[in-house]
Amino acid sequence: MHATYKPKRSINDCYRLLNVPEGCSADEVRHSYRVLAKKYHPDSGAITANANMFMQIDEAYRDLLIHLAQESKTGQALEDDEEKISEYKIPQHRHYLSNEGVGYGTPSQRQKQYIQFRVDRATDQVLDFRKKKFEREYAENSMVAKDVRQSKKVKITQAIERLVEDLIQESMAKGDFDNLSGKGKPITKFSTCPHIDPMTHNLNRILIDNGYQPEWIVLQKEIRDTTDKLRNELVASRKKIGEPMTYLKEKEWMKICENFRENIIKLNKKVNDFNLVVPIMSRQMVHFNVEKEISRAEQAYSVLKEEMEAAIEMEAKKNLDIKQTSRMKILLNWINQFSKEIK
Repeated sequence: MHATYKPKRSINDCYRLLNVPEGCSADEVRHSYRVLAKKYHPDSGAITANANMFMQIDEAYRDLLIHLAQESKTGQALEDDEEKISEYKIPQHRHYLSNEGVGYGTPSQRQKQYIQFRVDRATDQVLDFRKKKFEREYAENSMVAKDVRQSKKVKITQAIERLVEDLIQESMAKGDFDNLSGKGKPITKFSTCPHIDPMTHNLNRILIDNGYQPEWIVLQKEIRDTTDKLRNELVASRKKIGEPMTYLKEKEWMKICENFRENIIKLNKKVNDFNLVVPIMSRQMVHFNVEKEISRAEQAYSVLKEEMEAAIEMEAKKNLDIKQTSRMKILLNWINQFSKEIK
């Protein structure tokens, strides 16, 4: 068969297409063919897939293998040596080109396994990248963060001391301390918590006991009350709409969310005012996010809905048990009466 085979192109073109040097071995030709088949085969899914290029490479591979087989025979007909011919049989390229050698079974099964393999590999690469990124950021910012925390601590302490001194001087000028029952005695600490600054705590206690509340405390209470009220109203409105969410109900819900958005904008303005007057940096507040608050209301409604459904189910089960018990009592009474009549 090999002796009568006529190649479709010159041997030099075969070497060029397979990207192998002249005088190479059959194993080198096979290796180069597998690499090129993965690159150009139309079923490989690669960006470089090209059916025409693959056909040329496949024909060049067959011609070159037969040429190498012919050169290896000296003085004996090729057809008399079947073992040598079988050594140069052309491998099935589908076994070597697809899915990086991952998977087994039919082509569709190998494709599914390869997709899952790529997903797992991408996940591992993302996690490894994030880990390296966090380690790099931590190494760069550890010293900077330490210096920033120390600077903030010094600034806060100085601000509190100035505030306390100004308020004490103002109160002394007004004579607010003249009528205190503990005048001339050391101030007793009102809090034993080690995490609270005693000077700030004592100052606030003195002001509150004398009928004065700092502006930031009033604003903080107002913001908290307004937040609770808006959240409860949003959950109640969602509960009132109920299920299923029809077009009209969805339109009504969108209107409620728009009103809620306007209220949140007003609330965030109060947060800005609060952050300007609060004396402690750690007490500052962040703005409320409308989307997060709406999602929170949806989740609260879902939990409430599940609790209501569970309560209804328990009530129905209880009523069913009562009905079954009543029926059993009636049946037993009827059986007893029937037995007495028979006797």
